[in-house]
Amino acid sequence: MDDTTNHTPAPLRLSAESLTEAQIQARACWYYYVGAMTQQEIADRLGLTRLRVNKILGQARQDGLVSVEIKLPLANCVALEEKLKTRFALDDVSVVPSMPDPDTLQQVIGEAAGAMLDPLLEDGMGLGVGWGRTLRAAARSLKQRRFSRSWVTALMGGLTRGAGTNTFEVATEFARLIGADCYYVASPIYCPSVESRSTLLTHYGLAEVMRRAREGQIALVSCGDLTPRSLLASTSTVSEALDSLHKAGAVGDVLGTFLDEYGRPVDHPLNSRVMALSPLELKAYPISILASGGLPKAPVIRGILNARYIRRLVTDEAAAEGLLQ
Repeated sequence: MDDTTNHTPAPLRLSAESLTEAQIQARACWYYYVGAMTQQEIADRLGLTRLRVNKILGQARQDGLVSVEIKLPLANCVALEEKLKTRFALDDVSVVPSMPDPDTLQQVIGEAAGAMLDPLLEDGMGLGVGWGRTLRAAARSLKQRRFSRSWVTALMGGLTRGAGTNTFEVATEFARLIGADCYYVASPIYCPSVESRSTLLTHYGLAEVMRRAREGQIALVSCGDLTPRSLLASTSTVSEALDSLHKAGAVGDVLGTFLDEYGRPVDHPLNSRVMALSPLELKAYPISILASGGLPKAPVIRGILNARYIRRLVTDEAAAEGLLQ
């Protein structure tokens, strides 16, 4: 009698100490997204805690190392897209499901913006970009290519310290991914005075960058509200002026210019000192994409759409429903 018995082999267990950090990250992502293993199963397999696995997966998604494509249409999102196109006469709209975590929401809106932008890019085009967490996520979702005749330009000045979302860093990332030259607005977002802004604009290098910013073919921008989560509102220059901005009727900004609910620049000193492409100049772009979401941003998004500063929108369900109310 044959005494052999079929046994299912025990799963291979690896020691975390025998793997590099990159190998751990790659295996965790593969097991989770391809192997359909739970985070606890991955932790047991790699000798890690479940919390560490959770952080690895989240960081990989944030860094653009993992992309998830869902080919099934989301009925409510599609319906909102069509309503927004009709209401605001837009060329294209992408609506993503709302997420409870603001950072995750910015990530998914950014990825959707990158998906909208990617097929529009052609060699020889000038791409103007804003700043922020959402646009950083958009850059990381682009296919890498080499457009030797193209260029990327920042559309606004930057902060005095880096945060991964600064205008210089975001523009650099886009330029790296499409293999293009990059131009920067080498100035703070807000100059100390109207006179200093005028003086800076006489510099040949800065004047050249602003010329390119006005002559681009595609613009990708975000917008901010006046809540503490806003990157711009959290800077000392703007936070100290929040009361006066509210009194002036501001509901948020696009490229550092503060707007009222109708999309009109408010009468405020910061708007006369901003070093950036103006909303009217943004309106002249042949192709323009606004990537922004969350219900608190609905008033400023509505103002931008009503003023026709942009022609394409990427947002989430909550903001979309707020826009349609």
